Amino acid sequence: MDLLKIISDIEKVDPEIYDRLDPRRSVFKHFGTAGKALASAALPGMVASIFSKAYGQTSGLDAGVAAVLNFALKLEYLEMYFYKKGLETTGLVPEGAGKVALQRIFQDETAHVKTLRDTLGTQAIAVIPETAFDFTGSQGGKRGALFADVFSNYATFLTVAQAFEDTGVRAYKGGAPALMSNKAVLTAALNIHSVEARHASHLRTMRRGGPNAAASATNPKSWISDGETVPAAAAAVYGPGSPATPPSGSTLANASKFFPAESNKNQAGVQLDTALATLSLPATSFAESFDEPLDTTTVAAIAVNFIVSGTF
Repeated sequence: MDLLKIISDIEKVDPEIYDRLDPRRSVFKHFGTAGKALASAALPGMVASIFSKAYGQTSGLDAGVAAVLNFALKLEYLEMYFYKKGLETTGLVPEGAGKVALQRIFQDETAHVKTLRDTLGTQAIAVIPETAFDFTGSQGGKRGALFADVFSNYATFLTVAQAFEDTGVRAYKGGAPALMSNKAVLTAALNIHSVEARHASHLRTMRRGGPNAAASATNPKSWISDGETVPAAAAAVYGPGSPATPPSGSTLANASKFFPAESNKNQAGVQLDTALATLSLPATSFAESFDEPLDTTTVAAIAVNFIVSGTF
């Protein structure tokens, strides 16, 4: 058993391994003075004890971190089942590159669910069944459907898919500050965030080349743009969260704790369209250059449209 190699391998997934082991540094001094046979016999038990003490103190996630991850898990279930149902619906998704892409996105969302559940362990919410979601937006028939033809009209399906992914991107960014106390979890969440952004971009490309290609008003760019037209039912995905503006008397330290709409042109207190007016940049570029976070309350209000009333 090569102890140093074990630690080196662990360092690849836990850069803080040496910090965790530092208080137990004296343990390693004994290997130099112990007999070779004795050291070899005792090593497995000693290693188990060392790592038990090193990681035992971090078993279980902070309640705030777990809450953020469980909220993200609900969104990942929603996305995973959405693509699953779309791919299983006969005649909805045309054969070809688009279908391959949607299959890959489905696989990614499935992996995200597993990753979040594995990270949460026993703190994870109960498995959510597919029947808990209503992707027409009628909340299980409780009200009129927002997207009645979502599984019969490919253009609608792609539109809803884009809205889900854009919501996910903003949600992960909004939840990131609450994960900063756990670097490993924060890194994993940001890795998922970047993939969700790539999903959104690819879906926008698919929409440009899809059924509505001739209708310029419905052809999105590969990124969120202030000038794009979105269905009224999806407007909240791109609108402001709560609070939409910095609290009164905000300082530099807390001025970022607000959630402006994607049309926001003010970054770090600088009104970009005014400050950079002499550059004659396109009017939409100031908002397009920055991605805005969204708070949990607003994201939940969006997601509840697709949850069967009373299921969870």
